[in-house]
Amino acid sequence: MPLELSDVERIAQLAQLEISDAQVRKTAEQLNNILAMVEQLRSIDTTGIEPLAHPISAFKDDVALRLRDDVVTEENHRAEYQAPAPAVENGLYLVPKVIE
Repeated sequence: MPLELSDVERIAQLAQLEISDAQVRKTAEQLNNILAMVEQLRSIDTTGIEPLAHPISAFKDDVALRLRDDVVTEENHRAEYQAPAPAVENGLYLVPKVIE
């Protein structure tokens, strides 16, 4: 189902973007190309194909990936980061509603 120009205009309005008519047409074409590619990928039969943990594992067995330890390495800077915010409550940023 391809996107209409009105769909792109609505998306731009929700994202609070000002775009010209030429940009609407170009964006609609680009988004429709992306959606067409997704549909093309969906049509491929992948039954019996196991997902890869890593692309290299398709070519080499027993790929050893260098993984870091899962430890916290940063300090809590929440108060420092939220100090310049216009509105904060209970550690959360308060933002205006933009989606109807």
